[in-house]
Amino acid sequence: MASLLGRPARAARERMSSLVAAPAPGRVDDMLRALSRRWPVRELCAAPPGSGLRPVLGDYGPPLVGHVLHSSRFGTDFARERHDRIGPVSWIGAFGTRIVNVSGPEATQVVFINRDKAFSQEGWAFLIDRFFHRGLMLLDFDEHHTHRLIMQQAFTRDRLAGYVRQFGPTVRSAVPTWRVDGPVRLYWALKGLTLDVATKVFMALDRAPEADRINRAFVATVRAATALVRHPLPGTRWRAGVRGRRLLESYFAGGLAGRQAGHGDDLFTALCHASTPEGERFTGRDVVNHMIFLMMAAHDTSTIASTAAAYYLARYPEWQERAREESLALGEDVPDIAALDRLRTLDLVIRESLRLVAPVPSVMRKTVKATDVLGYYLPAGTLVAAQPSVNHFDPGCWTRPDAFDPERFADHRREDRNHRYAWVPFGGGAHKCIGMHFGVLEVKAILHEMLRCYRWSVAERYRVRWDHTSLPVPVDGLPVRLVPR
Repeated sequence: MASLLGRPARAARERMSSLVAAPAPGRVDDMLRALSRRWPVRELCAAPPGSGLRPVLGDYGPPLVGHVLHSSRFGTDFARERHDRIGPVSWIGAFGTRIVNVSGPEATQVVFINRDKAFSQEGWAFLIDRFFHRGLMLLDFDEHHTHRLIMQQAFTRDRLAGYVRQFGPTVRSAVPTWRVDGPVRLYWALKGLTLDVATKVFMALDRAPEADRINRAFVATVRAATALVRHPLPGTRWRAGVRGRRLLESYFAGGLAGRQAGHGDDLFTALCHASTPEGERFTGRDVVNHMIFLMMAAHDTSTIASTAAAYYLARYPEWQERAREESLALGEDVPDIAALDRLRTLDLVIRESLRLVAPVPSVMRKTVKATDVLGYYLPAGTLVAAQPSVNHFDPGCWTRPDAFDPERFADHRREDRNHRYAWVPFGGGAHKCIGMHFGVLEVKAILHEMLRCYRWSVAERYRVRWDHTSLPVPVDGLPVRLVPR
């Protein structure tokens, strides 16, 4: 317990000062200490006699709900406190079961590399299969490898260049319309824009009642994945998610024949025609499942990344001005992929923002056989949550890890190279995000247009607080003031 009251306690104060809105000094630290003391630490299960392995320690938390509410409130800080106190492998209770948390670069590497194929994607199925059934992230081993090879044909450099040409005009026309007569809840403005980009690039739909209906269905499915009530009772998020999934299946199934016969530049058409050199292709059912998953993955993560980057640019106006200078140097044309690649300052800012606010802070797995992580015994059937966002604050990899410092990614420093799994906002191993380059290009395009149109700021004492109920979302929508240039 002494370690909890020493270095981790000081670290908690530092990190919460930058990530939580207006807490009283030490208040959040006191909350985390109180949570840590309330439930006794015990073994998940005994290690096999003579194995030399250690049991995983942890606690369930409050009856029934476990640590779900604590994780939702404190997010990465909750995971960091447990890493500091219990170690890189510990367990918690959540959603009526036990989940092993794995954190730190070394432990994360074991799970992501998965040399003995002990970790399957069934961990994701536990949370989201009802809504994102057989999406690429939920497939395993040989089947995942085949589907990924096919899908890569939709994310080649030429395809990405085409997507940039499609969404560039959408972004340019939307950003100047934001209100300037009062604070803007920037998260919601960005979410609407990224949904428009996704429906335009993925489905060749312009803003219309049909697009609005599809977007609402996606929002419902994402929110349902972490619902506490996991049955379709009236008025619940789960039921809304079930209905959203049905609508999406009906929409994409209805559009299959036209896309299979067409030759458009949208992702839906690309998936219908993608194939490996050996001629392997997706079935119509595969295309529907992958489209539903990709639409979710694309717009949610891009919204979070662009929101976080815009927040830090608001708090650190010297970085905003530096990035604006590069954007203005591109001229008046809507930037193509080569022009976006030249925005080096935005590269640094986006990488640092992804470090501080990982859009997907936890990555789920399930053991299909008994295994170990750094000498801790995990029996078959164990749900595992790798916590790569904890790695983003490892003092062994990062200098002043709680500070906003984009220069840490510059060529003369490259702190992200201190360990292969020090910086993993896109996951790692065989399941590394297939759309990460698309996502970064989209975020850069949005920030570029914001820099051309506005200067923006937050209140002097304002600090964003993130809600981690599903993926990180600013609890107040991130109010910013936009001033036209």
